[in-house]
Amino acid sequence: MSTSRPKALRLETLWNPPADGKEFSYVLRLKNLGTEPLSNFSLCVSGPGRVDPAGRVEGATVSQRLSNFTEFQPPANFVLGAGETWTISVYALSWQFRHWTDGATSGYLALSDGSTIVLTIEPTRSSVSNAPLKRGAEIYPVPVNAPVQVSIIPWPNHVAVTARRPLPAGFAPQAQNAEGEAAARSFAALVEHLFAVEGIVRSEAEGAVPVLLKEATGFGPEAYRLSFEGETITIEASRQSGFFYGLVTLGQIWRGARLHPQVFQFPAAGEIVDEPSMGWRGLHLDVARQFYGAAEVKKLVAVLAWNKLNRFHWHLSDDEAWRVEIDAYPALTAVGAWRGHGLAVPPLLGSSPARTGGYYTKAAIREIVAQAKSFGVEIVPEIDVPGHCYAMLQAIPELRDPAEVGSYYSVQGFPDNCINPAREKTYEIIETILSELIELFPFKTIHLGADEVPLGAWSGSPEALERLRTVAGDEVADAHAKRLNVVTNTHGADDIHGSGAAILQAEFLNRVQRFLASKGCITGGWEEAAHGDVIDKSKSYLCSWRNVEVSAELAERGYQMVVCPGQVYYLDMALRPDWDEPGASWAGTSDAEKLYNFDPIGGWTTAQKQKLLGIQACIWSEPMTDRAVFDRLVFPRLSALAETGWTKPSSKSWERFRALAGLMPLLYGLQQS
Repeated sequence: MSTSRPKALRLETLWNPPADGKEFSYVLRLKNLGTEPLSNFSLCVSGPGRVDPAGRVEGATVSQRLSNFTEFQPPANFVLGAGETWTISVYALSWQFRHWTDGATSGYLALSDGSTIVLTIEPTRSSVSNAPLKRGAEIYPVPVNAPVQVSIIPWPNHVAVTARRPLPAGFAPQAQNAEGEAAARSFAALVEHLFAVEGIVRSEAEGAVPVLLKEATGFGPEAYRLSFEGETITIEASRQSGFFYGLVTLGQIWRGARLHPQVFQFPAAGEIVDEPSMGWRGLHLDVARQFYGAAEVKKLVAVLAWNKLNRFHWHLSDDEAWRVEIDAYPALTAVGAWRGHGLAVPPLLGSSPARTGGYYTKAAIREIVAQAKSFGVEIVPEIDVPGHCYAMLQAIPELRDPAEVGSYYSVQGFPDNCINPAREKTYEIIETILSELIELFPFKTIHLGADEVPLGAWSGSPEALERLRTVAGDEVADAHAKRLNVVTNTHGADDIHGSGAAILQAEFLNRVQRFLASKGCITGGWEEAAHGDVIDKSKSYLCSWRNVEVSAELAERGYQMVVCPGQVYYLDMALRPDWDEPGASWAGTSDAEKLYNFDPIGGWTTAQKQKLLGIQACIWSEPMTDRAVFDRLVFPRLSALAETGWTKPSSKSWERFRALAGLMPLLYGLQQS
């Protein structure tokens, strides 16, 4: 396959929302700006928006569709003459567009000889909005009169510092034990990663002020005391993470005073005593929908550490891709890590027709895990099973019943995307994969996903139906067989709890969780992993994504909980409902202030709170083809979540946070333009 990019073709897309009794329409216009006619081609576009298979399309027919990838065929014998425009109108989508990132983010022509032509494509416009499209992180300027004299996020438990001293040129940590030495090395690596030219850590020959790292008892693992007394700066802690966080606080104070000397001071006296209010302070990153290179992941982990976040939930597989090297099954990356025209997985979510994608080698993963560990961040890998496995199934078809008939569809529009829980081969493959993962991730917490299994999953599989007859009886199996060709249209619309699919998934999770427990591992899952209450609650935890009420109900049932409701903590949700904002909004919209003020355990009982591990923001990557969109959606909401996880509710202040948020690092450094 060859790909070219002529300047003579342009694709424009327009969203017309419903108005005055008229139905909505999504209009695509292919313009031939050249001097030669064009024929024998089809138009391929990808999402996030999805053309509904039952939808009405004018000006073309849909010849291929997979989730957000659509191929449009022009009418028979169609010729696009020089200067002419081919118009396609789509009158049915899986959901109405709400933001400029919902429309096509890539487009190309597929020619009859197998070659492709990449199209110039502009972001989708709305017929009712001419506002400039927003990209890049929102700017939070530091005010002239900040409500505090030192710059620290998340805000500590106790701050009592006074006076001002000249800003040190930098710091030279001096440790008394191995824990302190490790923290000093890690902090030096962190600031080199984030602020290389600022010289926060330097030698005394370059004018650095010594910082004594003093071993002390009575401190929790992440707690510290930072004290200032004249020329002496001391950090007391009992563990490496405590020393490290004390140094991060010191570095934040120094940067604020250096960058804004008229607003912030470097203290001459006093102390800061600090420890987190929650043990699990996390971020989830989906690398299946969009691929992030190892350097991007390392930078993101460093940003987490600067925010005192301590968990990185790494979503390594989904329908769209498989991203981790597995020696036993090289096809997982050879097939599942790549998308492109004519490949097993077509271009999705802005992918080009050329082979694009990638995966993490074991060597790269070990480097990232080691760096994260040194920064106080534990990594939890997720392999999403038994649903969300389209790419995995393209690589290992043995995970499907060969006699399966018909189709079921996931909420994202993928057919037959669940590995089969009735096959012994499935467990052989999964246990082999998990064994290799356990060796890579020493935190020994493995997330199995278990979310969004379609109501009709396995309803056409003789093996699955036979297993269902054995465990649940003929009536349940017969009812499940009637689920064939069921289409799930919206997030959470089909509650599979108690269904045949839920029974089969529960069997699968029970067995896989017991395998992980035998290897000394904790099993993570999304809230749907609670279906059937079959997993061992003492060796597992759940991430609840629907709302805090579901989180509370699961805590009441005895599950350890990480709270991450989509309405507020899903960072792919747009900041506001306006068209010019990027992102999604199926769960709602949430700006930094809403996220900051949100109570993740509002209404919980004392007993329920005993089951709280902590909170987590989730980055789902569908709208993030453009990295400026990533910065806009993630920052400073990530820091707002960090303060909720660390700072006592009584010590939170949006006005203070807003004054300091602009000092926190971005991943790409792209601010609103």
